[in-house]
Amino acid sequence: MKYTRGTARMRGLAAELKSLRAKAGLNTREAAARAGLSASTLNRIELGNRVIEVEDMASLLVVYGITGVERERLLSTTREACLPGWWQRLDASLPKQQSAFISFESEAQRISHLAMLRIPGLMQTAEYIRAIMTAGHITGTELEARVAARLGRQALLTRSLPPRYRVVIDEAVLRRPVGGPQVMAEQLRHVARLATRTNIEVRVIPFQHGAHTGLDGTYTVLEFEKARPIVFLEHKASSLFVDEPEDVCPFQQTVDTLMDVALDSAESVNFLTLVAADYDQG
Repeated sequence: MKYTRGTARMRGLAAELKSLRAKAGLNTREAAARAGLSASTLNRIELGNRVIEVEDMASLLVVYGITGVERERLLSTTREACLPGWWQRLDASLPKQQSAFISFESEAQRISHLAMLRIPGLMQTAEYIRAIMTAGHITGTELEARVAARLGRQALLTRSLPPRYRVVIDEAVLRRPVGGPQVMAEQLRHVARLATRTNIEVRVIPFQHGAHTGLDGTYTVLEFEKARPIVFLEHKASSLFVDEPEDVCPFQQTVDTLMDVALDSAESVNFLTLVAADYDQG
């Protein structure tokens, strides 16, 4: 299904509210009536498709008998859930789906990226980004806005509590000379440096390993503390989010399978360094 509304925090709150209502022994209509809401409004809130106003949250917590520290935690999370992120303030030219993806990405506990076409955005250097954008005929202020947004995203990998980040990269990505040999040499060394961080795992699939299931395409799996996982599929004309568990599972299984097909972490870093040296000679 397409998922275009609701940050991960909103979906997490939605799941908690649904659980609290069940524990209180109330159906949607009963809970909504006691909180002064319509049943349809509460339904949308519990689906994560409607912003939860602080006043509505406070009313629901009274209905569900939640007090003290837990009440304050939920109210605080509600206040923060829909604050605009830096990417929303940066520039309105960012595609809507890209802005939604950055929001989900910033809240994920684990991110798994299958890279069959290009270096993942969280690992791209500024010059590599510019080369990609220029090839796509993006110029001027829009180009700089997208470069800034992509570089801004990367801060999440080095924050105090970063997500676990797994990346599987096909050798074709490493051999495509985006921006020329110098840009690629620095780009691959940058990936190798990032791979030494404790929260980041990079695995390369060399050509010699033959065909593999990742050849079906690139995607990102985002996993959260309380909200269910989602998959982001990015295409030229449009993008979509997949969040039904039965639809997400095959994508997760493919990542796990390819982790076994790929070189191990140390071998992958060595491979990146060797390919960078090849570019130096070119």
